[in-house]
Formats: sequence, structure tokens, C-alpha cells
Amino acid sequence: MRGALRTRWLRVTVRLVVGLAVLITVIAHVGTGPLLHGILSIDGRTIGAALALSAVATAAAAWRWRVIATRLGVELSWGTAIGRYYQSQFLNTVIPGGIAGDVHRAVSEGQSAGSVARSARAVVLERTAGQVVQIVLSLIVCAFVGAQLGGYLLALGATGLGVIGLGTIAIGLAVAKWPRARAAVLREMRELRAGIGSVRALAQVVLASVIVVSCHVVTFAIATAASGVTVPSGQLLVLALLALIGASIPFSIGGWGPREGVAGWAFAVAGFGAPAGVAASALFGILTIIAVAPGAVVTLAYAARRRTPTRFDARPVLITTDLETTP
Repeated sequence: MRGALRTRWLRVTVRLVVGLAVLITVIAHVGTGPLLHGILSIDGRTIGAALALSAVATAAAAWRWRVIATRLGVELSWGTAIGRYYQSQFLNTVIPGGIAGDVHRAVSEGQSAGSVARSARAVVLERTAGQVVQIVLSLIVCAFVGAQLGGYLLALGATGLGVIGLGTIAIGLAVAKWPRARAAVLREMRELRAGIGSVRALAQVVLASVIVVSCHVVTFAIATAASGVTVPSGQLLVLALLALIGASIPFSIGGWGPREGVAGWAFAVAGFGAPAGVAASALFGILTIIAVAPGAVVTLAYAARRRTPTRFDARPVLITTDLETTP
């Protein structure tokens, strides 16, 4: 039983089941109309905007990855970083679990650099840094704009800060009590200092993360407007950040499920109705899939390059010698 619970397929299955259950629950609550309305609201302008914003976000994320990877001794060119990041996003979207692309990115570049461990550490730090910046931004926005949404988001922000505080206290107690926990924390701190251990590197990582989050927020705003919902800019910023947090919940299928649930709840609390939130979230999900489509091209290109056999010149070669013979 213990071995079965540790298998990857079980974890993926649980994520799929939970994500589907949440999505089905949302549809049962609001009906299929909002979901279909959001999907059918797509047009050429929204697709073009989503592709452009995704390109900027991908370049910023690749920059963040390069900064951390270079400090850990994994050299990445700009072209490789952007191509691999597009591929990673595409694989994360189409493969259940949401991390297959990151694993592939870490292993592929680790093999090229000669150290899968350093490459994996760079990917983990890069993704973690992005999530931390997104959560911090969300808490700050909720603190300043949450009052406009009936105080619910202020309570949510306070809860988030409380959870972070309790987690910090728990880690501190574990470090003080158990030597192995202390050794693990010290090891992680050393890795963190190696990857983001200077003011310059930290500033670059934070700036890149802010650009990534901003591009996603603007894409969600475009999806909201295209689905026919008018929301004041301050409230829309909060709603978009909440939807992004919902999409990052690991129990989902490419973000689907928890994202629609969080968006429906947030729009309902803000007074715009749960169907409006589901419609905007559904269109955002479709735009996200289209925006990472270049990753499919990159994946095919890498696959084709691996399968191309090495060609040798099979023409006959005339070998001559210039040896002096003795009579």
C-alpha cells in the first residue's frame, strides 16, 4: 500500500480526478452555457493579443531561468532557453500533472550541461521564484483593493499571511528539534543562495516574474472583455490574480477546474455573477492553450533533429603512398 501511494501514476490520477470533479461541480452549478459562451467568444484579435503577450511572458520566464541556471553552472543560450520554455509550457498544458514539461526541460538541459542535478535545481528554483512573486503580488493587491470586494479578499489575504506565518513557525520548530530537518533547511538555503544570492540576480528574477504575471493578467482582462463582462480595472486586477492562483493549484488538467471554480466564486463575490467568471476563465483557458502552441512546433523540431541520422560521405577515397623503393 505504501509503495502504491508513492507511485507517480496514482498522483497524476488523483490530480485528474480532483480537477475533473471541480470542473463538473462548477458546470453543475452554473450550467454549460457560460463555459460555451466563453469558448465561443474567441476571435482573431484576442488570439493575436494572447500570442503576443505569451511571447513576452515566455521571454521573461526564459530570462529568469537563464539567470538562475548560469549562477548554478548551467549555460543556456537565449534561443535554447526560449525554445525549451515554450516546449515546457506546451507539455505542461497537454500532459496531466502540470510538471512534465519542467521535468523534461531539466533533464534535457542537464544532459547537455553534464549535470542533471544542477539543471533540475535551476528549474525548481525558477518555478518556485515565479510562484512566490505571484503570491506576494496577490497579497499586496488584495490588501489595497480587497476592500472594494466586500472585505472577503481582505480576509483571504489575512488567511494567506496566517498560513505563511504558521508554516514559518513550523519549519523553525522542526529545525530547532531535529538535526536532519536542520541539515535539509541549511542545504536548501545554500542552494537558494547559489541560485539567487546577489542583489542583481534577485532584482532580475523579481522583474522577470512581475512581467510574466502582468502578461497573464492582461490576457485574462482581454478574455473578460471579449466574453462581454465589464469590470473596473482595480477589481479586475484582483479577479485576474485570483484566477491565476486557481490555475496554479496542482489538482487540475492544464489549469482547468480549480481556475473556473475560483473565478466563478470571485466574480460572484464581486457582484458580477459566477457565470461571468466561468465564461472569462474558459476563454482565458482556450487562449492559454493557443498561446503555447509554438511549443508544439519546438517539440516536433527537437524530435525530428533527434531522429535525423548522421550522414557519412560514402564516396570511395583513393589512398596513395609516396614511398621510395630501393632497387
